[in-house]
Amino acid sequence: MVFGKANAQIGNSVYSFLDLPASSRLAAFGGTNVSLLDGDINFAFRNPATLNAETNNVIGVNMAVYLADIKFGTGIYGFKYRSHYFAVGMQFVDYGTFREHNEIDVEMLPFYAKDMALYLTYAYPINRHFTVGATTKPVVSVFEAYTSWGLAWDVGVHYKDTANLFSAGLVFRNAGFHFKGYYADEDGQHREALPFGIELGISKKLKHAPFRFSLTLHDLQRWNLNYRTTLNPPPKKPNFIDMAFRHAIVAAEFVPSQNLYIVASYNHRRYQELQMGGFRSLAGFSFGGGVKLYKFHVGFGLTQFQVGNYSYQFSISTSLSEFGL
Repeated sequence: MVFGKANAQIGNSVYSFLDLPASSRLAAFGGTNVSLLDGDINFAFRNPATLNAETNNVIGVNMAVYLADIKFGTGIYGFKYRSHYFAVGMQFVDYGTFREHNEIDVEMLPFYAKDMALYLTYAYPINRHFTVGATTKPVVSVFEAYTSWGLAWDVGVHYKDTANLFSAGLVFRNAGFHFKGYYADEDGQHREALPFGIELGISKKLKHAPFRFSLTLHDLQRWNLNYRTTLNPPPKKPNFIDMAFRHAIVAAEFVPSQNLYIVASYNHRRYQELQMGGFRSLAGFSFGGGVKLYKFHVGFGLTQFQVGNYSYQFSISTSLSEFGL
């Protein structure tokens, strides 16, 4: 009998939920995109500099059904004051309710586990090409009787060339500090690093065809993205080309109008970490689409992690100005 081999990895930071895709469209882009600029306010979760005139008075709500019945979602509202752009948002993860048993297997009161972050975002256009932005994110985590909190920052810049249908973005994400750990010992609070990351991306739309392509480079602050594993013997170490592609996410969109998009993407790192020998799957690939219905933009995203394990995300956004508000 032949069994599939799964490659395991061990996390090395706290509040890793901050890296979850904040909307169905971001999920369809393989988890992140920092370069696209077309009025989708949810992209401000990844790059604060994407706030612009089209995100003014726009509200967005996103929900996901994740693995193991984990649920997470986001909400965001954008507004402007003169030439300054702002957004207020939140992100949460609900890991569900758990049953607790004592040492003699007597069931105790149930407990829950949750993570939450608040997003306070500001952006300012320097000129017609460049916009800079920043986000402050207070973070709170509760696991049963254990609580933790910290503060993270994102800083980004966005470049757009409307005439050539080209845009680019650079973001430093999740810089900050873990103020209160889940526990303390004789040395004081047990603090961990936040999931800091540097992302660089470009997007280009074809002039005479309804297609747009994006390339996003992530985790640029470190070269080695190989997982740590407990397998014995350990899997073969990736070569230079494999490691380089683990930093890249490529995406292609079909955009016949501003009211419709269909996107597919490939995340090579996810594929390498989640592939299983002897099984066929679409691990590493993500798909999604969106359409404007009446005054609402509705989106759907699908990601397969392994055979039978999918994540579904749903998004809806609207401009309150459409309703006279």
